[in-house]
Amino acid sequence: MGDLSGKWALILGASSGFGAATAKELARCGMHIAGVHLDRRATLPSVEALVNSLQAGGAQALFFNVNAADPLKRQEVLDQLAPKLGGGPITLLMHSLAFGTLKPYLSADPKEQLTKDQMEMTLDVMANSLVYWVQDLLARKLIGKGSRIFAMTSSGGARVWATYGAVSAAKAALESHVRQLAMELAPYGATANCIRAGVTDTPALRKIPGNEQMMEFAKQRNPHHRLTTPEDVARAIAILANSGADWVTGNVIGTDGGEDIVG
Repeated sequence: MGDLSGKWALILGASSGFGAATAKELARCGMHIAGVHLDRRATLPSVEALVNSLQAGGAQALFFNVNAADPLKRQEVLDQLAPKLGGGPITLLMHSLAFGTLKPYLSADPKEQLTKDQMEMTLDVMANSLVYWVQDLLARKLIGKGSRIFAMTSSGGARVWATYGAVSAAKAALESHVRQLAMELAPYGATANCIRAGVTDTPALRKIPGNEQMMEFAKQRNPHHRLTTPEDVARAIAILANSGADWVTGNVIGTDGGEDIVG
């Protein structure tokens, strides 16, 4: 992992779950972390603790409490990040945004079913925003040879769960975006992959109705009889961020202890 030392990672959704664990793991590998997150006052102390822990280990930590799907905020983040890179490309971009609407498509009460605005917001934040970040990074020449892009997906992109329809659609779209980006980034020497984590106890999962049942089923199904942890995923991303993985692109990479292959 020595080739990561002193390089920068940009993590969208950096304050908790997969993003926070990956920030810590990459910092242990010597990377500096730029984090984008959207937190209210109640959760800001945990963000401050994360930043302090990164800095205590010797990493630079540049965190922004903004809406990652806002195009103006995106430009503001990149304006501040670009000077840190010294004119070179970013080494790693991680998309781990978990902000969507959990409602059924159909309900006897129309007020309880998913609306057009909610569907479009979920797809924009959890899928389409990745494309816009890559476009703007590339326009600024902040993506280039050796850049790695990782987007967090889940088995929900191909399965159904009550109230998960819009998020499932976003995950499926995200996987499609990554395949397209992998092809179009190849001339630049950059790669793009989805990381498909197993069921993981994160703040995002806890918002899904029936999450307790989902976690219990995953423990029974997984060959290791435990849930995936954010640290499992973080270690996998750190390995794939290494320069030796430059031929791994366009994939949905299972990081779930074999959970998805068990019927």
